[in-house]
Amino acid sequence: MRELAKRAGISQPFLSQIERGVSAPSMLTTYRLAAALGVTPGDLLPSPATNHVTVVRADEGVRLPVGDRPDAAIGRAIHMRPNSPLEVIEYLVEPGQFIGGWFESTGVTGVYVVSGQLDVELVGTGSIRLGPRDFVDFPSTIRDRWHLIDNQPAHVLLVIAHPR
Repeated sequence: MRELAKRAGISQPFLSQIERGVSAPSMLTTYRLAAALGVTPGDLLPSPATNHVTVVRADEGVRLPVGDRPDAAIGRAIHMRPNSPLEVIEYLVEPGQFIGGWFESTGVTGVYVVSGQLDVELVGTGSIRLGPRDFVDFPSTIRDRWHLIDNQPAHVLLVIAHPR
C-alpha cells in the first residue's frame, strides 16, 4: 500500500480511506492510481451489469471531482468502466469552481464544448479557445488544463481513448 501510494503521489492513509470506501478519489487521483497500477481509470470503478447496450440516464453516472480541492468542479462519468479504452465525462462548470489543474494521461483526449466557452491550455501549444459545438483533440500525453471565459458557465464533454 505504501509503495502504491508513493507511485500515485498520494498519502498512504488517504489510499487506505479510498480502499475502505470512506473517501472517494477525485478524477486526478483516479488517474494517478490507474497509472501506478498500469490499468485504465475505468478499471478502478464499479462495473455495470454486463450488457451489450448501456444507457446512462441524466441522473446517473459516477460523480468525479476534477481535483482534490473542495471547490473542484464535479464531473459525471457517463462512460468509464473496466476493460473499456473509452471514457466520456460530462462537466457543468460554474464560475468559481476549480478546473485549472494540469492533467495528462495516455491515448487521445477530446474536448467538446456543448455550451459556454472554454480555453484549453496545452503545454507547448498555448491556449485554444472553444465555443459552443467546438471540438479539439490532442495526444493525452500533452499536459492540459482548462479555463472558463468571462466568468461564464460551460457545459463540456471530455472524451479519452486509452490505448489497449
